[in-house]
Amino acid sequence: MHFTLGHSPDPDDAFMFYALAKGLIDSRGHTFEHILQDIETLNQRAFREELDTTAVSIHAYAHLTDKYALMPCGASMGDNYGPRLVALKPFSKEEISKAKIAVPGRMTSASLALQLYLGKPLAEIDWVEVPFDQIFEFVKAGKADVGLIIHEGQLTYAAEGFVLCEDLGAWWFQETNGLPLPLGGNVVKKSLGIDLCRTLTAIMKESIAYGLAHRKEGVAHSLPYGRGLDTQLADDFIGMYVNDLTVDYGERGRAGIREFLGRAAKAKLIPADIDLVFVD
Repeated sequence: MHFTLGHSPDPDDAFMFYALAKGLIDSRGHTFEHILQDIETLNQRAFREELDTTAVSIHAYAHLTDKYALMPCGASMGDNYGPRLVALKPFSKEEISKAKIAVPGRMTSASLALQLYLGKPLAEIDWVEVPFDQIFEFVKAGKADVGLIIHEGQLTYAAEGFVLCEDLGAWWFQETNGLPLPLGGNVVKKSLGIDLCRTLTAIMKESIAYGLAHRKEGVAHSLPYGRGLDTQLADDFIGMYVNDLTVDYGERGRAGIREFLGRAAKAKLIPADIDLVFVD
């Protein structure tokens, strides 16, 4: 069968799907169309059920449980690090709560983490949606005071002249006594049936494991998606979001997802009583 596979045009996703894209693992006779789009676009496409399997924000998944199941592999989890609030000068938490914030998408997990951190919904925050790769320039132009940074910007903000105001992944780690912050996950259409869901999950897991076992080649494949990252920075970024938790996030990762969405539901930021569906 032929499947559509959505993922971000970023070094970590490119690394995860390197083996599958290059035909280096057994795809069980299936073929895949790799669709590279930013995470907010993939979220919206998942709402319309346009993709068979795709990366989505865990925040968005709270609204997709009737359509998609979460794979236990391929997740991006911040383990004591994550999206970062940066500015051209230091801002306290109180100052951030009153500042204009450039956010990389309403349905991103970074957006939900921001709301939990500030203790209020987006409707009570002065925010503007800006494509993730334009946030630095947007803040430099004075159009926002603070930028909420995801992807490789988490490593390059200082070189861009910014200072760190808060690491939301580190905040979450302390807040939850050591749980990872679930940012992105791979999902698969429930309508494909459990057998195909399991097969596709196994293929994705093998692709991730292959990349980790052939790191140098995987990093080289991913480098063109690094938007100016050199090999070392790309390797560092990949190491943040492709690791043992990515191969299988296990019970600790599931606990992180349940806690993240549970707190959001309690704060009425997402629907209550979410029935999380994992491919087992």
